[in-house]
Amino acid sequence: MREILGRRRRLLRGDGKSELISAALTFATEWRWPVLPGATTNPQGRSRCGCPDPDCTVPGAHPFDPGLLAATTDERMVRWWWANRPAAPIILATGGTAPCAVSLPALPAAHALSALDRMGMRLGPVVASPARWAILVKPYSMEQLGELLYAKDFVPGSLRFHGEGGYIALPPSETGQGPITWHRAPLPGSASPWVPDVEAVVDAVVEALTRTGVSAPEL
Repeated sequence: MREILGRRRRLLRGDGKSELISAALTFATEWRWPVLPGATTNPQGRSRCGCPDPDCTVPGAHPFDPGLLAATTDERMVRWWWANRPAAPIILATGGTAPCAVSLPALPAAHALSALDRMGMRLGPVVASPARWAILVKPYSMEQLGELLYAKDFVPGSLRFHGEGGYIALPPSETGQGPITWHRAPLPGSASPWVPDVEAVVDAVVEALTRTGVSAPEL
């Protein structure tokens, strides 16, 4: 069951700027995920980022002012941020007590998730952007990740790991690359959504990509 009912459905699907602050408050206060506003996009060109970097590769979908260390679960701060920047993307500071993520390019991700479904692999929320999909996983340490990758003969170079000190944009953000949506939305409930271990996800994704012969380009 992936239906999001009532108020939570409105929060997670996102229908406009008012939904951004509602979603940000859900993440921060109900799920205890530290968030902060993204850099937004340049009003003179939506594919351009509002940060000073003219070649920004993730326009709007990254922290800028404030920086990542400002991410918080404080309700008053979240309300103040989005009251002043109502169109700002929602950025999750990954790691710590918040979920981490494993991301890969959108097309290989779609094939991989279909293969994982056939394998009976249980997944939690999956965040989708036009370019990349991110599978949320339990927090992990760099040591844990290093040991996991060292033990593998092959890991696609297109896999990215968003751990401690990392970030991803959350729905219903709008970025310079397009909308951020739930490919698999969290199930209803007040508690923080369930997410799998990183080991299980990496093992399954690498096996699925290898088994299906899907190319995962270096993006």
